[in-house]
Amino acid sequence: MRKILRVGLIGTGFMGKAHALSYQAAGNVFDDIPRPVLHAVADIDGARAELFRHQFGFTRALTDWQQLIEDPEIDVVSITTPTLFHKEMALAAIAAGKHVHCEKPLAISATDAQEMTLAAEQAGVRTASGFNYLKNPLLKYAREMIAAGELGEITDFNGIHAEGFMADPQTPWSWRCDPAGGQGAIADVGSHIIAIARFLLGPVTQVFAQLDTPIKSRPVKPGSSEHKPVGVDDIARMIVGFERGCSGTLQANWLATGRNMQLGFQVSGSKGTLVFNQERMNELQYFKAGEDTRSNGFRVIESGPQHAPYGAFCVAGGHHLGFNDLKTIEMAEFIRAIDQGVAASPDFREAWEVQRLIDAAVMSHKDRTWLSL
Repeated sequence: MRKILRVGLIGTGFMGKAHALSYQAAGNVFDDIPRPVLHAVADIDGARAELFRHQFGFTRALTDWQQLIEDPEIDVVSITTPTLFHKEMALAAIAAGKHVHCEKPLAISATDAQEMTLAAEQAGVRTASGFNYLKNPLLKYAREMIAAGELGEITDFNGIHAEGFMADPQTPWSWRCDPAGGQGAIADVGSHIIAIARFLLGPVTQVFAQLDTPIKSRPVKPGSSEHKPVGVDDIARMIVGFERGCSGTLQANWLATGRNMQLGFQVSGSKGTLVFNQERMNELQYFKAGEDTRSNGFRVIESGPQHAPYGAFCVAGGHHLGFNDLKTIEMAEFIRAIDQGVAASPDFREAWEVQRLIDAAVMSHKDRTWLSL
């Protein structure tokens, strides 16, 4: 019989649901990993916790996350709360000997992320952070193409993560607007494009950044005339230098009217260019230099069974993966790392590196200067 891993989930919002779904799916889609079992869910809202218990088949529903972590039957803790609570919860889970999956951004600062990373490594527990877009088989294929030299010498990288969920000035103030919980768009959505840039091209060594907050205040609740100041950035723009020698730009924006998920990049080299946009996540555009000029242009590489692990979900091309499938791949790889006793990717250490760049960009903006990492 397959081994099992009992999971404790903290938080029942959008990402809490994504975690519950992906743990269930991972155990069904991939037969080479221990089967994750949803054991306990915790939320300060008891009714929400009980709903999740019934909806997903958790054994227990709790209102106290500390009780969840203290449960000796739990092997893995998933943290899907606002960033402000990540450090306390993760350190408690690590101290209890649990493996920990924590959503991004990992912490409100690189200092906190470092503390969490070192604690986990010293305790010998496995960690993961929620950069699920890295699990797209086409991004893995793009990295293979770059590493194999198919684009030649890389000359430029342009990356963006733009969404419009905060574009309406009447959208109420929330925890995302509170600087006590870390940075704004640069951390919330920007961490994803930073992670992708590092995934494809390696470490970033220099940054020059500009952060803007066009919407200075927001209603305290829907329809209220009372406003509360926004203490974080809405838009962040960065010029970055990579350790490999090329440079590029990164942008994070949650005021991008009309955009649902413009998480994309263009990476150019002496022999070709790759273009990707999460809004068409099953397509990778490829231009190869030197081809017949009469038909020269970008061609579309469509995801299919030839791009592992697509085939674990569907045997036919053109049927496409979705957001929750990427999350399922993420959870399966995390569980596999636990089972094999190896580091997951990305783990807390990688999430710490992402946070280091976020912190450096904020400091660069304040000092109006280039910063080295």
